[in-house]
Amino acid sequence: MNLISMILALVCFDQWTKYFIKTNFNLYQSKPVIENFFHLTYVTNDGMAFGLSFPGGKNILLLMTILLTIFIIGFLWKERKGHPLIKYGLAFILSGAFGNLIDRLAEGKVVDFLDFMIGDFHWYVFNIADSSVTIGMIFFITHSILYNKEELKDQSLL
Repeated sequence: MNLISMILALVCFDQWTKYFIKTNFNLYQSKPVIENFFHLTYVTNDGMAFGLSFPGGKNILLLMTILLTIFIIGFLWKERKGHPLIKYGLAFILSGAFGNLIDRLAEGKVVDFLDFMIGDFHWYVFNIADSSVTIGMIFFITHSILYNKEELKDQSLL
């Protein structure tokens, strides 16, 4: 699958899942999928990750999101022939950025619904776009760890 197809598929899947939640749940409604572990819970977030707000409000956050999305597009273009972990990492991050940007432009907030908990520990509710960004960052970190070790080995041989 080429990167553009993957990005489009992830953005469409993200938007479809959010549409499903919005049309089948009331705001703050929660349905257990696996009792006391994984629920579908409809919430919205007009801030950043984990519900944090941004100094300057929603308009500054929207502008920053647009600028960062443009930066990621440029970075992906620059790395189009680069290592697969970098290219796919950027594609996942871009997918998540687009998914949440669509929400922010259309409604001024992001729909979240994936709700995990273990005992008293309850993680923040998130969505497919957030998951895509996380997977992309894991790819970046993996590349950094693997290839920094190789570079250090190569430098020690000199």
